[in-house]
Amino acid sequence: MDIKDIQNLIKFVSKAEVSEVKYKTKDFEITIKTPLAGSDAVYAQPAVYHTAPQAAAPVQAAAPAAAPAEKAEAASDDSKYVVIKSPMIGTFYRKPSPDKDVFVNVGDEVSVGKVVCVIEAMKLFNQIDSEISGKIVKILVDDATPVEYDQPLFLVDPS
Repeated sequence: MDIKDIQNLIKFVSKAEVSEVKYKTKDFEITIKTPLAGSDAVYAQPAVYHTAPQAAAPVQAAAPAAAPAEKAEAASDDSKYVVIKSPMIGTFYRKPSPDKDVFVNVGDEVSVGKVVCVIEAMKLFNQIDSEISGKIVKILVDDATPVEYDQPLFLVDPS
């Protein structure tokens, strides 16, 4: 994408009156944000990511071979834990905002009704409460990643 294409994209976004547009390819990501008040000011924040050449491929090829053995062990160990699942589709966040601390860490005690994360869906941040009491054993989702309905988020030891 050259500078002319970026300028055309900015013009299109400002005319469309949307607040934010993200465009992402393998090597390139751009986020264009506009003020919600409808002003003509437009902010572009390009970020370029370079992928590693062929060096990473052998490591990736070796990982799937070891994964089935690890999954079998994890499945037998995880049977005694209770899973907190996502009640909706959206983006998973461990913090209420970027400058705040995370809701829970591995090893933290949770009780019924304690907020464990938020899931953003259609610009609304929905607090997800624990339905059980226990100790957080594992966090199954990375921060700021998309989640599906009924996707496991946390493993909790109820004992």
